[in-house]
Amino acid sequence: MAVIGRRTFLAGVPLGTTAALLRCSRVAAAAPNAPSSVVASSSPRQVLFIWLAGGASQFEMWDPKPGRSTGGPFRAIDTNLPGVRIGELMPKVSQRMDRLTVVRSLSTGISEHGQAADLLSTGRPKEPTVAYPELGVTLAKELSTGRGSLPDYVSIFRTSEGRRRADPGFLGAADMPVHLERSSRPENIERPSDLDAAQFSARAALRERFDRSFLADRTGRTTAEQYAAAQGRVAGMMDSVPLFDVDREPEREQARYGRSPFGRHCLLARRLLEAGVPVVKVARGFWDSHHDNFESHRELVTDYDRVFSALLDDLQERGLLERTLVMVLSEFGRTPKINKDVGRDHYAAAWSCAFAGAGMRRGMVYGKTDADGAEVVEGKMNAGDLAATIFSSVGIDPQKHYQYGVRPIPLAPETANVATALLS
Repeated sequence: MAVIGRRTFLAGVPLGTTAALLRCSRVAAAAPNAPSSVVASSSPRQVLFIWLAGGASQFEMWDPKPGRSTGGPFRAIDTNLPGVRIGELMPKVSQRMDRLTVVRSLSTGISEHGQAADLLSTGRPKEPTVAYPELGVTLAKELSTGRGSLPDYVSIFRTSEGRRRADPGFLGAADMPVHLERSSRPENIERPSDLDAAQFSARAALRERFDRSFLADRTGRTTAEQYAAAQGRVAGMMDSVPLFDVDREPEREQARYGRSPFGRHCLLARRLLEAGVPVVKVARGFWDSHHDNFESHRELVTDYDRVFSALLDDLQERGLLERTLVMVLSEFGRTPKINKDVGRDHYAAAWSCAFAGAGMRRGMVYGKTDADGAEVVEGKMNAGDLAATIFSSVGIDPQKHYQYGVRPIPLAPETANVATALLS
């Protein structure tokens, strides 16, 4: 039998598979201290993570201050929760507030994009010695059933204002999300046109034979397992290409979400959740409104209002909202002061986020800011508290530990407090 070299063998594997295998190999080599879970989670819940990249304004959305010098030109409007008002740019959301949990008391301290994105994405400030996994990665790891061929985490992040990709940190390649950054479907997962089905099956059988040989070798077992897991996921996605095509949805459903990129991406997210993907992230960019804050938010919030309302209705009608936590976050909010360019700058001392669905007490507003929205006066939460509360809402112990080398690392900071008032 002729000896086949590694480079020759990989040249015969579909491009998407090769990329996944090589990525696993690189990350595994770079992270020798593979973590291990202390306790496995059996929670059936799912998560939809909506990231408003750049920093959405709480004043124009969840915590309006009409009539104050900080308030801006927009009114506050009544909602279907007695006594609760939100910004006038969200009339549709206002009639769905009984399904939402709004937090008006985030105080996270960091107002530089990259550092703040790291903080909110992981629940911790960035450290030079440990690369912490993004919350969505950890949620996907904990909520994974370990069954099926679809990925545990799909991140739809088609914006240049992303600042931070969903990264597995020290968890390594086995927990790498599928990133949809240039297209709304995974790239390079079709069988090459010059390779027929029989040839593809024969090569798959040969690869499996090699896998068995590598798995029998203790010295290379971990890497071989990484390769085999990556190949299984890629093969599964090759069979699931139609799932990523929102044009297969009835025209009525497409019209419901609208034709904006955000609408299309949220419709895709619903399809992925319905298919059983544990965690999906959708990013909506360009909220960094240092100039013309009010005109930019008139456009951004109006689109958000339509799409988010359609998404909530769709999830509820399909029975998905009961088991899906929907969380809406930015890296920070916007300043009470309106600058000389009619904009709002970065502000992390007092801002807002929102939740819906599984694990959260619906129809409530938590926390309070002062009359000008400059300080939190009730229910202050930091990034660690937020992370701990998110984990708790889907049935995950925030103090569960992963082992990184000799160091046990809890999912949320040990000093974090769970806001139990938010939980159902």
